[in-house]
Amino acid sequence: MLPLSFGGIAKPFSGRISVKCEYTIPLRTTINNPSGSMASPKWAQKTVTLPPQRRGCHLVTSKIMKEIGQEMSGFKCGLAHFFLQHTSASLTINENYDSDVRDDTETFLSRVVPEGTSAPWKHTLEGPDDMPAHIKSSMFGCNLTIPITDGKLNMGTWQGIWLCEHRDSATPRRIVITLNGI
Repeated sequence: MLPLSFGGIAKPFSGRISVKCEYTIPLRTTINNPSGSMASPKWAQKTVTLPPQRRGCHLVTSKIMKEIGQEMSGFKCGLAHFFLQHTSASLTINENYDSDVRDDTETFLSRVVPEGTSAPWKHTLEGPDDMPAHIKSSMFGCNLTIPITDGKLNMGTWQGIWLCEHRDSATPRRIVITLNGI
């Protein structure tokens, strides 16, 4: 039995857990055996620059796929890592269909993290929206890891990659994308 915790109280779990393994990778590699028939691990990396966006959450999946689709098509199984090289924007995975979700998320962030002259922040040299942008960036984070299956990002039906711009005067945003797998 596996213990599960609900509100700090561990309760035994007696249900069945189903695990499906689609791909297996042998423990030995072909690095020292170039004539072997097993798939060799491979890596690819590319920096994608997205143009400045207005403040808010923006669905950028198709823009990113346009830039990395060719490289990713060569991967049967692997991981795509996305790293945003900025401290006042963020990346997240969320709803890809209804744009109201993006608008509501921006409304939530603006209410939770105050800005302006009445906000308690000391760091104001770069403007009244800068420190709140750093906090929002930390809340969502600046990196994502998504599985690659058969040359495509393996996300749920309604999932998409968002770039969340937390500044009023945005700049181009760079995302380093690293692919690895077989």
